[in-house]
Amino acid sequence: MRRRQLVLALASAGALTALVGCDRHGVAHAAAAAPQRSTGDFPPIDRTREQWGKLLPPDRYAVLFEHATERPFSSPLDRETRPGTYLCAACRLPLFRSADKFDSGTGWPSFIRAIPRRTGTRRDFKLILPRVEYHCARCGGHQGHIFDDGPPPTGQRWCNNGLALLFVPATDELPALLT
Repeated sequence: MRRRQLVLALASAGALTALVGCDRHGVAHAAAAAPQRSTGDFPPIDRTREQWGKLLPPDRYAVLFEHATERPFSSPLDRETRPGTYLCAACRLPLFRSADKFDSGTGWPSFIRAIPRRTGTRRDFKLILPRVEYHCARCGGHQGHIFDDGPPPTGQRWCNNGLALLFVPATDELPALLT
């Protein structure tokens, strides 16, 4: 009897995946669920996956454009505490301020918010239950997921892959990039 229940459960999950669509990486999504891109603040960068693959190290490429996830507690950015800015590792768009970073205890760099108009979101059904996935608004590189278990004032946890980010310590010139 247990075998029959397992087969039915797997068949149901397969049917759900077929209904919403599934890319070659097993990420289920609706056909119109492409990452949101820039709305005019900066021009989008449209490169092919092959072009990104030549520009980025394999581990960064896998996270940014194949939706891989790095191992928890493996990124030095999880423990970064200096003032500065976190940039998309693909296109270098500033995404987060260090003032919005906090230690979530999850093993990934976490933030309470992104810099406005720097990210786009879509629903992710990879774990069957929907999550909010976010991407760089300029290049579409996958950054992480947004959860509603963060600290005040937003109550959000923007859980980011460290490989998807570059950290730039604060300088006098950098604030001009953030406006």
